[in-house]
Amino acid sequence: MKPNINVTPLIDVLLVLLIIFMVISPAKPTAFRAKVPAEPKGENRLESHPNTLIVSVNADFSLVLNRENEMGTVENPEKIIEKLRETFDLRQREGILRPDSNEVEKTVFIKAPKNINYGSVVKVVDAIKLSGAEPIGLQIDDLQ
Repeated sequence: MKPNINVTPLIDVLLVLLIIFMVISPAKPTAFRAKVPAEPKGENRLESHPNTLIVSVNADFSLVLNRENEMGTVENPEKIIEKLRETFDLRQREGILRPDSNEVEKTVFIKAPKNINYGSVVKVVDAIKLSGAEPIGLQIDDLQ
């Protein structure tokens, strides 16, 4: 006599699972909604905090730290890495701390135009991480 596997119970389980997934699938979310800030109305510009560090990527791939030009390029970011390290060391000596924390303020924001490719921005993020910055935030083109 030849042994056989009875697959009828397996098919029953499969059909029950199929029905469960068919009932659950319409209930799962189909879209991801992000809340994007609206453009400021009027001339109410806020002044940035003096300890805020903003690295801007220009259209020619040059880097600017706050208002200091000639901080290197996307392909050669050594100047900006060194400048950020010096800034963090100075903040360590002066005791400039994050609000509600005992850690040194090392927050850096990156501002890049929308027409710059993703890979260039990632190179800048990696360079800023090498300097010891944490956390790193991204800014939108029109916000300052």
